[in-house]
Amino acid sequence: MYTVKEFMVVPAIPEPLAGLRRLADNLWWTWNYDAVQLFNRLDRRLWSAVQHNPVRLLADIPQEKLERAAQDPAYLAHMDRVLEALDDYLGEKTWFASKYGELADSRIAYFSMEFGLHECLPIYSGGLGVLAGDHMKSASDLGLPLVGVGLLYHQGYFQQFLSNDGWQFEDYPTLDVHHLPVELVRDEKGNPVTVTLPVGERDVTVQVMRVIVGRVQLYLLDTVLGANHPDDRAITMRLYGGDQEMRIRQEVVLGFGGLRALRAMGISPVVCHMNEGHSAFLALEQVRHLVRTEKLTPTEARTAVAGSTIFTTHTPVPAGIDTFPQALVTKYLTPYAGEMKCTIDELIHLGQTHPGSAEEPFSMATLALNLSRMSNGVSRRHGEVAREMWQSNWEQVPVEEIPITSVTNGIHVRSWISSDVEQLLDRYLGPEWASNPDDSQLWARITEIPDAELWRAHERRRERLVVETRAHLKAQCQRRGAPPAQVAEAEEVLNPEALTIGFARRFAPYKRATLLLRDEARLLKLLTNPDRPIQFIFAGKAHPRDNMGKELVKQLIQFARRTDVRKRFVFLENYNMSIARFLVQGVDVWMNNPTKPLEASGTSGMKVVPNGGINFSVLDGWWCEGYDGTNGWAIGDDRVYDNADYQDFVESESIYDLLEREIIPEYYERSSDGLPRKWIARMKSSMSTCTPRFSSRRMVREYCERLYIPTVRNGLHLREQTFAVAKSLSSWRTALLDRWSGVKVESFAALENGERRVGAQLNVQATVVLGHVDPQDVAVQLYHGPSPNNGTIKSGSVVEMQCAGKVRDGVFTFTGAVPCERSGRQALAVRVVPSHPDLAGHFDMHMLKWG
Repeated sequence: MYTVKEFMVVPAIPEPLAGLRRLADNLWWTWNYDAVQLFNRLDRRLWSAVQHNPVRLLADIPQEKLERAAQDPAYLAHMDRVLEALDDYLGEKTWFASKYGELADSRIAYFSMEFGLHECLPIYSGGLGVLAGDHMKSASDLGLPLVGVGLLYHQGYFQQFLSNDGWQFEDYPTLDVHHLPVELVRDEKGNPVTVTLPVGERDVTVQVMRVIVGRVQLYLLDTVLGANHPDDRAITMRLYGGDQEMRIRQEVVLGFGGLRALRAMGISPVVCHMNEGHSAFLALEQVRHLVRTEKLTPTEARTAVAGSTIFTTHTPVPAGIDTFPQALVTKYLTPYAGEMKCTIDELIHLGQTHPGSAEEPFSMATLALNLSRMSNGVSRRHGEVAREMWQSNWEQVPVEEIPITSVTNGIHVRSWISSDVEQLLDRYLGPEWASNPDDSQLWARITEIPDAELWRAHERRRERLVVETRAHLKAQCQRRGAPPAQVAEAEEVLNPEALTIGFARRFAPYKRATLLLRDEARLLKLLTNPDRPIQFIFAGKAHPRDNMGKELVKQLIQFARRTDVRKRFVFLENYNMSIARFLVQGVDVWMNNPTKPLEASGTSGMKVVPNGGINFSVLDGWWCEGYDGTNGWAIGDDRVYDNADYQDFVESESIYDLLEREIIPEYYERSSDGLPRKWIARMKSSMSTCTPRFSSRRMVREYCERLYIPTVRNGLHLREQTFAVAKSLSSWRTALLDRWSGVKVESFAALENGERRVGAQLNVQATVVLGHVDPQDVAVQLYHGPSPNNGTIKSGSVVEMQCAGKVRDGVFTFTGAVPCERSGRQALAVRVVPSHPDLAGHFDMHMLKWG
C-alpha cells in the first residue's frame, strides 16, 4: 500500500472574468435572470449537469471555454452589466434604512433547521426550508439587519428513486462542500471560527460556514470534522435522516451551538426568531449566557430572553411537534442546567404544558412558547388552529385571546417568476414591480397587458414545461434500465396545447395525493377525451420512514403507467427546486387538496400566481385568504366533517364536478381570435389579487413592523443599565406570583336592570380582593359578547375597568361600562390579570382570575 495526499486542481479563471467568482459566491444571482444567463452562456449542458451551481461550473468547465469567453466582447459586456446591477443592489438605500435607520445595528438572528435557497445548495426538504430561503431573500431586499443560522448537511435530504412497481427508495450521496456556494468563516488571524459544546457524553467541535444571500448572510454549522468522534460527525450529515436521539443532537447543535457561533464572530443579536420549534434550545443558551456573563438569576435571565425572542409555528397538529422523552432531555441538557444554576427538572418543566408530570414528554414548541415574547402561525386560519391547539397552555383564557397571532407566508416573487412573464411586467408595469412586488396598485395594472401577449407568454412556458418533463422522464427511464421503446415513448408524453394541471408537494397522507383517483372511471373519461384533452403532472417525496406516504407514491405511479393514460398522467422523480420552478412557471392549474384544517399555510400554490397559473384548492391555509371567486376555484366548501371518508367523498366529487363543468369548458372556450378570454380574465384576477398579498416582501415587512421592531425595542429596553429593567420586571413578577393566590373577584353586578337598547351602555361594578397586591399591578377587565345557550361568551371583547376606591384593606371597587353594540342575548364576566408596562401581554404570566 502507499500513502496519498489529495489536492485540488481547478481551471484558472482569466483576469477579465474575475467578477464571475464574486457573482458565484453571492446567491443574489438566483433571482436575477441576467446573472443566470451569464453562467448558462459559458456551457449550457454543463450548467444543467451541475444543477445550476456556478461554483461547480467554474471548477469543471474546460479551460479553453473560459479563455474564449475572456476574449468575447459581448460576453464581457454582459458580465459588466450584471456586476453593475449587483453593485447597485448592494449600494442602494433600503426600506429598513429609510424607516428604521436608528436600529441598523440591532441584529436579528433567524434560526431554521433547513434553508431552501436554490437547488445548488440542497439543505432543504420542502416548504419550511423554501419559506426560510425566501425569508432570507426578502430580508436582503428590504435591508434588514438579519442573519440566518442553520446546519450544513453533507448529504442533504435524500435523492428519490422509484422501482419498477413505483416503490420509493432513498439514496444519500455526499455533497462536495468545496463545490458549494459556501465559504469557511475565519477569524482575524485567519483561523477557522469554531465553537465547542457538550452534546451528550462528549464535547463536539462545530465549524462555521457562510453563505452570502444578497445583503444578508447565512451561517451554517458543521460537525463533519476530523477532531470529532465519528458519531458526532454524523450530526450534520443528513437532514431529518436519523432517529429521535439524532434529532435532539442536531437541535442542541443548532440552538446552543448557533448562538455560540454568532458570539464567536462578534455578533450579539438583540432578537432571535425561531422558525419552528427545532431551534428552541437557543433560548436556553441565551439564559445560560446571561446567568454566566451578566450574573442574572435564572428567573431574571428567562425574563430578559423571553422579552427578545419570537417563535413561528408551522404545525397545525400536535403530532407534528418535536417531543422528547424526559430521559433523553436529561441526557443532553444536564451539562447546561448547572451553568444556568437550575435543576434538570426545572428545565424539563419549561417544555411541559403540565410542569411536573412524570409522563408528559418535553415539547420543543412548549419551550418556545414559554420563552418567547411573541408567537405566530403562518396564515390567518393557522393562527386560529394554533390558538385552539395550544389553549391548554393558557388555562381559562378564551381561545380567541390566546397570545398567538399570525403572519401569512409569502414567496420571493423574483425567485419563482418566469423570464417570459418578467419581460411582460417590465413592459407594462414598469421596473418598480421587481423592487415592490407587494404594491397592489402596481399589480392592478395587469389589466393593461393585452390578452394575446399574456397568453402567448404562458403558452411558451407550458411548451417549455412539456420539454423539461419529457427530458426528465427520459432520464428516469434510462436510470431504471427501461427498454429502448419505453425511453423513446417518454419523448411523446403530454400535449403542449392541452390543459395542464400540476400537483407537487411532500407526500404526507394528509396531503391526499391520491384523492383524484377516488373515482378512476370518471377520471379516465376526462383523461381520454380527444376533443378537450387534460393532463396531470405529479411530483413529490415521502419521508423515508413514512410507508403510508410511499404507498401513495406507488398508487400514482401504477396509475400513470396504464397504457390508456401514460401520455397524459406523469410522475416526476426526485422533486426539487429546479423541478418546482419549471412546474409552477408552466402549469395552467395548480391543484391542492389537503385534509382541512391541516394545511398550516402552503406556499406552492402561491408560486404559480405571478406566472399566470390558477389555483384549484381546498379552503385551507393561505387560500382561505386568497380566494375571492374570480381568481381560482375552491374545492368543496369551508365545512370540516367528522367522518374523514365522507370528507374525501365530498371533496373528490367537487374536484370532478369543477373540472367537468367549469375548468375544462372555460379553458377550451375560445373567442374568434382563438383566445380563451374568460380564462385569461381569471389569470389576470389571480395575478393582481394574490401576487402582492402573498409575496415574501409583504411577509417580511409584516414580521418587521409587527414583531421584529417591537421586540427589538423591548429587547434593548430590557438590556438598559446592565439589564436593570429585566431584573426589575423579574422581581415584580416573582412578588406578584407569591401574592396572586389572595386575588379574587368577590362580586360584580350591573348597575341598571332590564333590557338595554343598541347604542346604550351597561354600567358594571365589581368588588375585587387584591390582598397585598397594588391595584396598579393588575388589570380588572369586563369580558363581554354574544352568549350562546351553553353559558359561554363567543368572540368576546374586553373593556378595562377603573379603580373607583378602596372598600377596606386589600379590597377595591372597580367600575366599567359595556357598550351595547349588538342586539340579542349578551353576557359579561369580570376577570383580573397582571398588568405591567414591560409585559408582552396580559397573559404573559399565565395568571388569570375570573369572577
